Amino acid sequence: MTTLFLLSPARCGGVRAAQLAASQTSPLGVQLRAGTAALGDVFAWLSALYFRGKLAYARAFDAPSPGSPGALVVAPGLGLRAPSTRIDATVLRAMGGVEVESNAFVAHLRADAERANREISAGTNVVLLGSIATGKYVDTLIDVFGARLMFPALFVGRGDMSRGGLMLRAARSGDELEYAMVAGAQRRGARPPKLPRPSGTRSGSA
Repeated sequence: MTTLFLLSPARCGGVRAAQLAASQTSPLGVQLRAGTAALGDVFAWLSALYFRGKLAYARAFDAPSPGSPGALVVAPGLGLRAPSTRIDATVLRAMGGVEVESNAFVAHLRADAERANREISAGTNVVLLGSIATGKYVDTLIDVFGARLMFPALFVGRGDMSRGGLMLRAARSGDELEYAMVAGAQRRGARPPKLPRPSGTRSGSA
């Protein structure tokens, strides 16, 4: 079974984004000013554990259709882009000005999703690594991908940090999570128990 992972975006308009765009010293800030910063690296810096979990998970279970990418990042105002896409500070600031529920966000997302839907093989699962509670853009993805749009079933009820930790553990163990169809799924639920601490770790360890 081939898979296309869709990674939900980091928040691009917050304080951390402004700090990174203005940074004169951090290596990623230098790359951003030069226009050589990878989109995935920037989002991982902005979102920390959550997006790092998405990237690690997508890389661990990468199984793309022939000639198609294994993972695409939802980028505000840009549609879907590979994690390796190079961006600069101007692009980051522009993404920060696009609201996730806006028509400007959804229009580009729909166009690229439709293109990806045409390019991937018929048996490919499309797995959204992100919250399914964000109505407007999740509904757009359902419209395009229909019954093959999936998500990790254990995401329901978890916050960002918990989802990030869950994906990092799965990537490290090699145990892929079980998926459920997004269409018709319960989008919100009771908060599940905290993830157990991995064996061999001490209190305060990551």
